[in-house]
Amino acid sequence: MTLQPGFTGSTLDRADHLRNNEEALFGMRSDPAARLLVLKGLDPVAGDDGGIAWRLLDADDRGGELLFLGLDEGAPRFARLDWDGPRGGSMAVLQLLHRLPAEQVALYGGARSLVDWHYRHGFCARCGATTALFRGGWGRRCASCTAEHFPRVDPVVIMLAEHDDRVLLGRQPQFPPRMYSALAGFLEPGESLEEAVSRELHEEAGVKALSVRYLLSQPWPFPSSLMIGCVAPVGSDALTLDTVELQDAIWLSREEVRAVLRGDPGARIMTPPPLAIAHSLLSLWAGG
Repeated sequence: MTLQPGFTGSTLDRADHLRNNEEALFGMRSDPAARLLVLKGLDPVAGDDGGIAWRLLDADDRGGELLFLGLDEGAPRFARLDWDGPRGGSMAVLQLLHRLPAEQVALYGGARSLVDWHYRHGFCARCGATTALFRGGWGRRCASCTAEHFPRVDPVVIMLAEHDDRVLLGRQPQFPPRMYSALAGFLEPGESLEEAVSRELHEEAGVKALSVRYLLSQPWPFPSSLMIGCVAPVGSDALTLDTVELQDAIWLSREEVRAVLRGDPGARIMTPPPLAIAHSLLSLWAGG
């Protein structure tokens, strides 16, 4: 079974070879085919065609701080930093993204992560001085100590513990009613993926992984994580929950997971939407 996780599949040419060419980047601002991604804060805006909205660049745009996203069939695509505008973002944006083609969702996800990174890195982490955009927006350089800073992603392991043909799903207090998901946690310094999966399962649910198998990954732009999906058979189904992290956890059989994914009215729980990698992991596991 092959799945395309949410926020993957962008067809945009990132054109790394142009990022250090300041003359070419500046010239592309005046290209009649150039377009600017329309954002409301960090959220996308729907265009008249139902996709994400783009607009022509105006004089203010051409003189502002633009991030070069890449080329769409040779046509430049940009996003703009609006330091005076709203910096937040709404998770309700998932409702709009759910209706968009995969390649547009992926393009927006990358743009959102990049824009948000700039908003959080206006000052140098080494000396505290102001930083300035360079490499077409794929870096910031300190005006004082010349340190260079580049966009980063935070690796997160997300996993299905498996025992006796059942999987373990957990519920955090802030989840919507009846929603359960795969357990997850940030990779810590000095850990391999396998060690992080084993540690998180033991810390959150008290189970010990016998092995760890990687399945698939997904960028998650809220704000900028790489979700690394795994399956881990465990030696026992006895649970000891970290009640700070989890409100509840349950074991589901393969047929119960299939019923949840089908949306059966009698299903025990709800799962995250298809854009989330937890949904992809459960779909893969339910398909055997």
